[in-house]
Amino acid sequence: MQGEVVQFQCSEFKSHQATQSDIKIAMNLRSSNKILAQAAIILFLFWVIALILLTRPLLNNQQSEFSNDVLQRLSKAVSELEILKVRNQELQWILTNFSHEAQSGKINENVVERLRSTLEDKIRVPISFGVLEKKLVGSPSKEYEMKRRAIFRGVQEIWYFVQQELEKLKKKGHDQSAPELASLIQEILNSGKEHEIVLLNDLQELSSMEGHDAWRTTESRALSDLVQRRLHYLQNPVDCSKARKLVCNLNKSCGYGCQIHHAAYCFIMAYATKRTLILNSKKWRYHRGGWEKVFLPLSDTCTDPSGLDRSNWPGTNETQVIELPIVDMLSPRPPFLPLAIPRDLSERMIRLHGDPQVWWIGQFMKYLLRYQPETQKMLDQAKEKMNFKTPVVGVHVRRTDKVGTEAAFHSIDEYMLFVADFFNKLEMKEKVAARRVYLASDDPSVLPEAKKKYPDYEFLGDVSIAKGAAVATRYTDSSLRGILVDIHMLAHSDYLVCTFSSQVCRLAYEIMQTLHPDASSKFKSLDDIYYYGGQGPHQQTAIYSHKAHRTGEISMEAGDVLGIAGNHWDGYSKGINERTKQSGLYPSFKAVDKYNIVDFPVYNEVAVAA
Repeated sequence: MQGEVVQFQCSEFKSHQATQSDIKIAMNLRSSNKILAQAAIILFLFWVIALILLTRPLLNNQQSEFSNDVLQRLSKAVSELEILKVRNQELQWILTNFSHEAQSGKINENVVERLRSTLEDKIRVPISFGVLEKKLVGSPSKEYEMKRRAIFRGVQEIWYFVQQELEKLKKKGHDQSAPELASLIQEILNSGKEHEIVLLNDLQELSSMEGHDAWRTTESRALSDLVQRRLHYLQNPVDCSKARKLVCNLNKSCGYGCQIHHAAYCFIMAYATKRTLILNSKKWRYHRGGWEKVFLPLSDTCTDPSGLDRSNWPGTNETQVIELPIVDMLSPRPPFLPLAIPRDLSERMIRLHGDPQVWWIGQFMKYLLRYQPETQKMLDQAKEKMNFKTPVVGVHVRRTDKVGTEAAFHSIDEYMLFVADFFNKLEMKEKVAARRVYLASDDPSVLPEAKKKYPDYEFLGDVSIAKGAAVATRYTDSSLRGILVDIHMLAHSDYLVCTFSSQVCRLAYEIMQTLHPDASSKFKSLDDIYYYGGQGPHQQTAIYSHKAHRTGEISMEAGDVLGIAGNHWDGYSKGINERTKQSGLYPSFKAVDKYNIVDFPVYNEVAVAA
């Protein structure tokens, strides 16, 4: 059934100290100190004026004796000085705390409020800090970010439902020879689609207007940098001869996307067991020279698989070298297989990203798929030759060996519906010079067909890549270059339309997550929801109760755990209620992902901030 997951088993960098985030923090600190300096000057001027006013009689009085009035003024001046001393201590406290907060990239609201109240109390004028107040709203709560994304998905889900129901009515109108009814319903569909597009645009614009984009960018870079430095630490032990190792054979009997996912599975296992990954890629099917001919080595210090003792998985904690099987043969299965995320980073991941499970996998892809200079040059030249530039939608049409076994056939028209949606949405905000599409396929006939059917679109792609992706020529140098180009261009597109039953599609989507703070909504899958071959259970939690009222539906109560099998993209998902054991359909908007948060090593050896 369309939308159901096909559970097949394919399955430091220290940055320059003058990074943009460091510069921003320095600017914030400079701005903050300037405000504090101005406040101190204001208080100092009041103190000087008070002294002048209080001591002026002394300067004008030519008598040598002090009058009682002058003594009273001096007494009052001393009292004022005591008050100013207290205010000075207030400012000293604020300056110390505020500077510390600014250096750490955070500004404590209590500190700012105390500064405000201190100044307002003294000068009797309302104080507004402008930049500081913007800074205070620059770091949204996890709950806020989750709710914002939930609203965006909710708008999509309600349109999936309404569209599907109206399409059913339109079909009935045609079947019952009621063309006027069918025409009216089509008008409603067209108008409803425009409403959805405007709502989604407004939500995205609101997200930018609220002032949190800078935080999202900074947090994305910081969190990714932390994970990348942990991986670098893991892969570069001081003494390779004593390091604990996990050996993984790259040559799994499957296609390129499947093999890369196999390597990432091995890397996740290495991270979770705190063992250096040794990737055995000799006579790799895609390049006889091995992994390092295409990508950078996984380690600069440790590529030797030997050790004092070795064992097959799981071995013991003391075993120096452990051989890892493919995920299909893994036993016992540990809790940290995808879609698990690490507990120590989970709060930050869930706050930052709409699908933290994919973000986590993307980080391993980011480290694994670091190109050799020759590979990078080849990709850059391909990009320049085809004039690849944004805005562009990446479309991947998988045919050949997938169709009829692991996926259904989808015409080019089905893909182009969502390509059109993307550009219609974009054109409501800005002028689009060209509707550009990067089209990748393992079927050479798809690109010519698309160009003929859709002359208003500019199609980028290469038929020779499609020919090289055929099963008979899949494991050749030219085929490897083609699949590298396809995945690179798809991942760098602004939006991705594909079938998640394809490993290539999912791989492009995973890489895409490393190029944006949150690209979880930049896709449309014509069949499955995202999954990882060999993954653990994918569960959701019901947030609203539901009583079944249609054939095939299941009932649920808020808090029920649901094992999700797929989203039918019609307002309903399919799964099993683990409390009642009923299997069937339930409204997609009434459930959210239940993240599998697991204890991974915390890598205290790697500092949280670079």
